[in-house]
Amino acid sequence: MKKFYEFFAGGGMARAGLGSKWRCLFANDADEKKIESYQENWPYGPEPKHENVANLSIEDLPGQADLAWASFPCQDLSQAGNGLGLNGERSGAFWSFWRLMQDLKNAGRAPQIIALENVCGTISSHGGKDFGAIAKAFARAGYRFGAVVIDAKKFVPQSRPRLFFIATNKSQIPRRLTANEPDPQWHTTQLQGAVAKLGRTTRASWVWWRLPTPPARKETFSDLIQSRPTRTIWHSAAETRRLMAMMTSVNRAKVIQAKESRERKVGSIYRRRRPDENGKKHQRAEVRFDDVAGCLRTPVGGSSLQTILVVKGKQSLRSRLLSPREAARLMGLDDNYILPKNNYDAYFLLGDGLVVDVVRFLSKNLLYPLLGTRRPRARQKSGVL
Repeated sequence: MKKFYEFFAGGGMARAGLGSKWRCLFANDADEKKIESYQENWPYGPEPKHENVANLSIEDLPGQADLAWASFPCQDLSQAGNGLGLNGERSGAFWSFWRLMQDLKNAGRAPQIIALENVCGTISSHGGKDFGAIAKAFARAGYRFGAVVIDAKKFVPQSRPRLFFIATNKSQIPRRLTANEPDPQWHTTQLQGAVAKLGRTTRASWVWWRLPTPPARKETFSDLIQSRPTRTIWHSAAETRRLMAMMTSVNRAKVIQAKESRERKVGSIYRRRRPDENGKKHQRAEVRFDDVAGCLRTPVGGSSLQTILVVKGKQSLRSRLLSPREAARLMGLDDNYILPKNNYDAYFLLGDGLVVDVVRFLSKNLLYPLLGTRRPRARQKSGVL
């Protein structure tokens, strides 16, 4: 059984994706509510540490892990953030995590693999300098590394592109795991451009990871919608009309088209502030009916919660907030996963989390092979294992 540390662990979604063939040695998070969720869903240990990563030392990390997983805070790196990047108080937590990795190396306990996850804004933050700083840190520590961009909609009906750095200190990498050139399926034009800007020494440590094409996703957004919603209620007819009034003609046309199909259609809506022809901003309701939900967000900083719009023929039109359980399903968590009792806490936990199926895909096709371990035969379920 392979061992791992889970930093910035949230509710343990990386752990859920890695599955029962991995043993967690250590988990931490600075958020007390997330720690409570972690404890509820992983009661058999280890007890997660409620502590900021900056206050940790390698004495807090038991044993030697094969993998260190870190989904460090994204707020300063996201397009909606403050633009501070790795200099920001929250996303700058990467450097505290990296200090631990360096200390482990100096103590002869370096993990064979380090996996980082964050928003795709990491690629362009500070004109690519933050991406370059992470890459240089890996190269200087003697790691071979690469990155992939994976949109969760390949696995679950949620549009959620994320950047994953995977680094290994193994001297021999199986040839089947690398390619001579980027694959547009996993290496976007933006990512390729950022790699091209890396210095020669850093670039020499770069690897284009090879991943297989996943099977076509079978579930649609409407498949995950509860027939009897829990912890949320349907809007009144007047509230739904107000929502429609917030739509532009383009978005109202989408609703009309859904009605004319005479089929049951489930759309997802976000409210966003958009400028009119005079530059004045108004709150707009933007809907999509492509059977994929918009990217889940945390309900902070003015972000709206996702609303669903259910259309049945020309007459029936209903709306309500996406329920916490539906949001959990969009993150790849099964219905055994215990959600916080408070809706705000549940939306925050899920909007800030990892899609379980993406972690499982990386574990099966990259992490296990890098460690020289046979791939797990059976697919592990998400949630409590």
